[in-house]
Amino acid sequence: MRSPDAPVDLTSKRILLVVSGGIAAYKSLELIRLYRKAGASVRAILTKAGSEFVTPLSVGALTEDKVYTDLWSLTDEAEMGHIRLSREADLIVVAPASADLLAKMAMGLADDLASTMILAADKPILVAPAMNVKMWENAATINNMNMLEGRGVLRVGPDPGPMACGEFGMGRMAEPERILMASAQILDPVLKTAFGRLAGKRVLVTSGPTREAIDPVRYISNRSSGKQGHAIAAAFARAGAHVVLVSGPTAEPDPHGVTMVHVESAQDMMGACLDALPVDVAVCAAAVTDWRPAAPAPQKLKKENAGAAPELQLRETEDILATLSRPGDRRPALVIGFALETENLMRNATRKLKNKGCDWIVANAASQGAEIFGSEHNSVALVTEAGAESWPRITKQEVAQRLAAAVADHFASAEATVSRKSEHADEISLKADR
Repeated sequence: MRSPDAPVDLTSKRILLVVSGGIAAYKSLELIRLYRKAGASVRAILTKAGSEFVTPLSVGALTEDKVYTDLWSLTDEAEMGHIRLSREADLIVVAPASADLLAKMAMGLADDLASTMILAADKPILVAPAMNVKMWENAATINNMNMLEGRGVLRVGPDPGPMACGEFGMGRMAEPERILMASAQILDPVLKTAFGRLAGKRVLVTSGPTREAIDPVRYISNRSSGKQGHAIAAAFARAGAHVVLVSGPTAEPDPHGVTMVHVESAQDMMGACLDALPVDVAVCAAAVTDWRPAAPAPQKLKKENAGAAPELQLRETEDILATLSRPGDRRPALVIGFALETENLMRNATRKLKNKGCDWIVANAASQGAEIFGSEHNSVALVTEAGAESWPRITKQEVAQRLAAAVADHFASAEATVSRKSEHADEISLKADR
């Protein structure tokens, strides 16, 4: 039964948890507790390496169920246990997901219970990688993770921080609370990623701020962490799209499974976006600086006299959203802009939709001031010619998932309309022949 103070409701949901080898395996015990508190039932598969860090007894005590370890158990495999375990789950979670197990998953190996069950699975799979930073950054691991995400495997983490080996970097397993929230998002029919529904589509996403040089050491910029744009790129990649992410300077790590283009100025971003065409969808989430100095100083400007500030003449920067929205052969089928407003949110967003010529606007208010920048949450409305749909305050990952699902629905509806028109034309032709 779900605890009344649980942050999410997973009542009646069935989680199959795979615990692989790594010091982060101890976090899996807390994850089980959180799942149970949220009302989910949990079964666990413990790999041979995983059992070196946590015991079947401790895992079983928390799941209140049998812990599965052996592919060759006569009792279990007489009932095709590796098939039954995946079929009876709503979600398969691998936490921690070691480099070894990710490699097995990518290559389709099946030499133990965990890898065999995963290969036979027909349910969503969420992995929480955990390994040394150099292992995570190794080209082999990057290729394996890209391959898995291209097949629809979902990922949470890893996170940066100190490691048991004494090194610091990206590789720590996501905290159990984050894994719990990611699981809830996947299991929610409204929020879950559009698995494979955007396969074959090309998507351009812009993210982060741009910087316009005043002199070699100073610049004009907009406040932006890049969290929302990067989350959108990752969500579209998980949905099967080929994604080009053009990003200004940001501390956000490059998402797996996307083609990255790093830029600095609005002019650089415009050039990268045009180079990425043609695409099916363009999502302009970057906070592009509106003005740039007309003549940047070649050397650092000096404060010669107290109180005598230099006068800057400004010019408008490139309007990327309006450019991509212009009619023509290279216009994306769907162009989505963002509107960050401090007042009159819906009125300004609707005006921007019309003035820029784009198809959708994702509008969000900056009335909370600095709290919105770098925050993990966002409160937005999706504005189209048909009206506006307000979304509740949710995580930026959830916003990205909802947007990917909305785009998938849009294309599915358009394709269905074309199909109906084609069928109608065939009927008319058939009647004419008669």
